[in-house]
Amino acid sequence: MTRPLPSGKEFVDLAAEAAKPSRIRRDPPAAAPKKTVVPDREQVDRRMVAIGIAAFAVAIVIIIVFIGYWAGWSPRRYTAHF
Repeated sequence: MTRPLPSGKEFVDLAAEAAKPSRIRRDPPAAAPKKTVVPDREQVDRRMVAIGIAAFAVAIVIIIVFIGYWAGWSPRRYTAHF
């Protein structure tokens, strides 16, 4: 029989403790990048308009109440008859 040709590579002893574990089987897959949620621009605009209208209405009510208080008017002076 003939001898196999020398390949030039060293043989790896898999039974030895110094053998490196396979990285393919041991490492978990890389985490997928998280998707950023971009809100609908029209929905954001509607919400901001509603907040602006509510804030403006509250400010006007507060101003009217303080002007009435300054002028001496009070809702306690009036009685509602049903």
